[in-house]
Parts: sequence; C-alpha cells; structure tokens
Amino acid sequence: MTLTLELQNQKERTPIVAQTVFLGAGLAFLLAAPLFFYPVFLMKLLCFALFACAFNLLLGYTGLLSFGHAAFFGGAAYFTGHAVKEWGLPPELGILAGVVGAALLGVVIGFFAIRRQGIYFAMITLALAQMFYFFCLQAEFTHGEDGIQSVPRGHLFGFIDLSQSSNMYYFVLAVFVIGIAIIWRIINSPFGMILKSIRENETRAISLGYSVRNYKLGAFVMSAALTGLAGGLKALVFQFATLTDVGWQMSGEVILMTLLGGIGTLIGPLFGAALVVTLQNYLATSEFPVTIITGVVFMICVLLFRRGIVGEFYNSRLGRRLGFEHRQKH
Repeated sequence: MTLTLELQNQKERTPIVAQTVFLGAGLAFLLAAPLFFYPVFLMKLLCFALFACAFNLLLGYTGLLSFGHAAFFGGAAYFTGHAVKEWGLPPELGILAGVVGAALLGVVIGFFAIRRQGIYFAMITLALAQMFYFFCLQAEFTHGEDGIQSVPRGHLFGFIDLSQSSNMYYFVLAVFVIGIAIIWRIINSPFGMILKSIRENETRAISLGYSVRNYKLGAFVMSAALTGLAGGLKALVFQFATLTDVGWQMSGEVILMTLLGGIGTLIGPLFGAALVVTLQNYLATSEFPVTIITGVVFMICVLLFRRGIVGEFYNSRLGRRLGFEHRQKH
C-alpha cells in the first residue's frame, strides 16, 4: 500500500518538476537572449507573442474568432504614443492609457459582436475594426498616414532610462511575463473554467444558468486589454504608431501566429509569433517574398501539425508523460 502511494506521488510530481524545468529554462533563455540576438528584434518578438497569447485567450479558451483585434493593438499604440508625446506622461502611465483605451474599445465592439456567433461574430468584429481604421485615418491626433512619430521612451518610474536598449528590453520582458501570468491566472480560475465550458457546449452552459453573454463580453474585454498592453509596448519599442498597426492584415497575422503555435495552449502562440517574426526579420532583405515563404510554412504546419506546433507536442507521448495533455483543446 505504501509503495503504491509512493509511486502515485512520484507520477504526480514528475509533470510538475518537468514543467518547472521548462519554465526556468525559458526564463533563463530570455534573460540571456540580448547577449546573442539584436534587442529590438527580441522586443518585437515579445510584443507580438503577448499579442498572440491575448488573442488566444479569446479564440483558444472561449471559442470566439475575432477578425478585428488589430483595432485594440493599433489603437493602444496610438493612445500610448499620444499620451507620452503630447501629454508628457511617463511610459508606465502611457502604457496604462493604451490598455484602458483598448479595454474601452473592447467594451464597445464586444457589446455588438457577442450578440452573434460563428462567422457572423467574426464579420462584425472585422467591420467595426475597419470603421476604427478609417477613424484613425481621419483623426487629428493620429496624424493620418504619417502616424505618430518620434515617441519618447522616457524614464520608467522617473529614473530608469528606457532609451538604453538593455533597460528597454528587460522592461518589455517584465511586462511580457506579467501579461502571461495574468492570462495563466484567468484560464485557471473559475471564470476560465466557465469560458472553456462555453467553448465546448454553449447550450449546456446556458442551461446551467450561466449568463453566457456576460462571460463572453468579459473575455472579449480582457483579451482586448491585454492586446492593448502589447500594442502600447510596441509603440514605445519602435517609437511610432502607424495605420499598419490597425489594418486588417495585422488581425490576419495574429490569427496565423496562433494557428501555427497551437490554439488553446498557453505558450503555443508564443512559438507561432516567434516563427513568423523570425521569418519576417531574417528574410526581409532577401529577394524572395516573405509572404510566400510564410504561406508555405503555414501550409506545411497545417498538413503536418494539425494542432499547431506546441499542440502536437502536447499530444505526443513525451508531452503526455510530462503532463501537458490536459492543456490541449480537443
């Protein structure tokens, strides 16, 4: 009896230890990454990884496909850039302004979109996001096609100079880790469990007495706010905000990242974002169109990795032994 309990406890500890090792190795890599890679490239990767993970909160864990998340990403970039440059706010308050602005946009767009399901939901988000795109094109504070240029990075908390790439990188890394931790907490909370039940069987969730619309709207706003966090960071990293950030192509890009990495996995979108951003960065100077290469990679992943790169790993024998199988959406 004692031997059986010991074996059972050992089996339960193995996944926890393995996942802790993976987490520690990932953090160690990110801390040491500026020694081997260009810091701006790494910061761009982290911004888009957070963007994809925030989008996955809506698609992977709630089952809602949005074609309008660029509105939150680009909108937050505009709000942060304007707040820092014109109002003189410090970077932390500028990013907060972007998050609040994106959340308010999420309330407005989500209020109308959640009244429909499936392709109708996706089309409504796309239509409203395009309306916001044309607003940004005409609005005075966005400076139209020129965008907001020369956004100052400023001093974090009044004394950390973010104009230095090393300081900026570790600030972006800290915000990224906080963002991922928030997403992890959401999906592992009772609220997150209800979102998964809505994804799996919305009719049954309604029959159990849950206000599905309110939960959907809550998930939509949370996803929008976290997307705004990524957009505000990007505005400070590159020191500009342009119409590219609010275009429908950006929404398509984050969908691609999420599908490549694995829908319904916490870190899958991170790997998908890393793949897409790396292809864009290192193939930018080649004569061969990057979009064609990205399309070919996407086709290969769809044919060979139906659950995404991380999703297939979770479903593999090794992934199941490490205790990852329960995280994969079925």
